Amino acid sequence: MTNPEVAILMLSSFIVMVLLGFPVAFTLLAMGVFFGYYAYLDAGNIQTISDVFNNNIFYLLNQNTYSVMENDTLVAIPLFLFMGYVVERANIVNKLFYSLQMAARNLPGSMAIAALITCAVFSTASGIVGAVVTLMGLLAFPAMIRANYDKSFSAGVICAGGTLGILIPPSIMLIVYAAIAELSPLRLYAAAMIPGLLLAGSYIIYVISRVIINPSLAPKPREEDIPPRRVVYWQLLTSFVPLTALIMLVLGSILGGLATPAEAAAMGAFGGLVLAVIYRSFNWVMLKDSVYLTAKATAMVCWLFVGSWTFASVFSYLGGHEIIEHFILGFDLAPWQFLILVQLIIFLLGWPLEWSEILIIFVPIFLPMLPTFGVNPYFFAMLVALNLQTSFLTPPMAMSAYYLKGVLGDQIELMDIFKGIMPYLAIVIGIMVLMYLYPELALWLPDYLFGKYIP
Repeated sequence: MTNPEVAILMLSSFIVMVLLGFPVAFTLLAMGVFFGYYAYLDAGNIQTISDVFNNNIFYLLNQNTYSVMENDTLVAIPLFLFMGYVVERANIVNKLFYSLQMAARNLPGSMAIAALITCAVFSTASGIVGAVVTLMGLLAFPAMIRANYDKSFSAGVICAGGTLGILIPPSIMLIVYAAIAELSPLRLYAAAMIPGLLLAGSYIIYVISRVIINPSLAPKPREEDIPPRRVVYWQLLTSFVPLTALIMLVLGSILGGLATPAEAAAMGAFGGLVLAVIYRSFNWVMLKDSVYLTAKATAMVCWLFVGSWTFASVFSYLGGHEIIEHFILGFDLAPWQFLILVQLIIFLLGWPLEWSEILIIFVPIFLPMLPTFGVNPYFFAMLVALNLQTSFLTPPMAMSAYYLKGVLGDQIELMDIFKGIMPYLAIVIGIMVLMYLYPELALWLPDYLFGKYIP
C-alpha cells in the first residue's frame, strides 16, 4: 500500500536507531521487515496463525538475499579485501614508509610526504580506511613525533591519507557503487583515476607549502639519520616497486579490458600471497587471519546489501522515493542547483553515517532524477565519491579521527586531530568545485578508453 507518511517514519526511525548505536545491517533488515510487513499486509485474508506469516515481505527478503549472493560484480570485494589483508600482514608497509621517507628527504616535510604516499599506496591495495589509519597511526605517527613533527599536523596527514583508498582504484567503494547504480565498474575506475591522483597530489602540495611557510611543523632529518644512497635505492626497489607493480598490474588489466574486476582482484590476491612469500612473511597464522578478516568484512558488506535492498524496496513501495523526488522536482531547480543540493545532503549525512550507509541507502534516492536534470551518471558518481571522503574528515563524527585516537590513546587529544584534518576537508571541497567547473577531469579518461558514454 502506498503510504508516504509511513515511509518517512521508516527513514527517520532508521537514522535514530543508527545514531543510538545499533548495527547498521541488522537495523536495515529489522526496519525493512517491520515496515514491509505492514506494507504487504492483507488483513482480510488472515484466518489462522499460519496466515500471519503468509506475507510477501518474507519472500522479498529471501529473493534479495539470493540476488546479493549471486551478484557477479560483488565477487571482487572479498578478493580485494584478501589482497589488502595479506599485504598488511606481510610487513611491506613499514619498509615502504621508511624507503619513501629517505627518498623524499630533501623535500620540506619529507616524512609527512612519505606518510601520504604510503597511505595512498596501502589504502589503494586494501581499500579499508580503518586498517590504513590504525596501521599508519602505529607506524608513522610515532616516527614523526620522534622527529619533532607537530602532533596535529602529523595526525591530519595520516587521517587524510588513509581515506584515499575509497576513491583511488581499485576501490571497493566504486565496486559497491557500480552494483547499486548498475554502472560499469571499468568506467567508474577510469573516471576516478584523475580526481583521485589530483586529490592525493593536492594533499602533497599542501604539506610542502605549509612546511615552507612554517618549517617548525616538520624539521628536516638529521644528516646522520640518512643512510647511503644505495641503501635508499635498494629499499625502494624491494618495497615500493613490488607493491606498486602489483597495483598497476591489477588496474592495467581492468582498464585495458584484459580482465573483469573480479578476475583482476583474484590476480591481485594471488600476487599478495606471492609478495608475502618473497618477504618471508607467509605462514599459517597470517593466512588464517587474512581469511578470517576477509570473511568477516565480506559478510558485513553482503548483509548491508541484503538489508539495504530490502529497506529500499519497502521504502519505494510505500512511496518514499516518489515523495522525495516530487519534493525536489517541485523546486524547479537548475542542474547546478540540483547537484549542490544533493552534495550538501550527502555532506551533512557524512556527520552521523559512514560511506556504506550513505551509498547504499541514500544515493539510490537521487539516481532516478539524473536524467531529468541531464547529469552524466559517471560524473555524478565522482562527485559522490569525492564527497564521501568528507564523511571521514568532518567533525564531530570524523571516523578517521576516531580510528587514530583509538590506537594513540592519550598521546594526542581529539581536538588536535580535528584541527589537523580541517585543511584536508577544505581541499576535498575545492577539488569537488574544480571538477564541477571542469567535468573532463572525470569524463575524459573513460571516454578515451571506452568511447563516448551514451545514456
